[in-house]
Amino acid sequence: MNEITVTQDGFVVDATLIGRAFALAPELVQDELRNGRLTSRSETGVDEDEGRWRLTFYRGGSALRLVVDASGGVLSQSTFPVAQGRHQGSR
Repeated sequence: MNEITVTQDGFVVDATLIGRAFALAPELVQDELRNGRLTSRSETGVDEDEGRWRLTFYRGGSALRLVVDASGGVLSQSTFPVAQGRHQGSR
């Protein structure tokens, strides 16, 4: 599996990629998502960012942000601190 796969329902991000960002074993990622300890948000680019998507994952006081193209290719990746409880993720 590529690290990010595009489906008709959106993007599927490999647990290894997410786990690396949060020092989390890949096999624990699904459980973290189910229990709401890991949340995500997807945003569609507009204007000069059309054809790009921003996928952001939040866990505790940290975030992983991936900017991807229509084929799921990673254009940029960053991690950064966030204030706990201030992010708006969806499960």
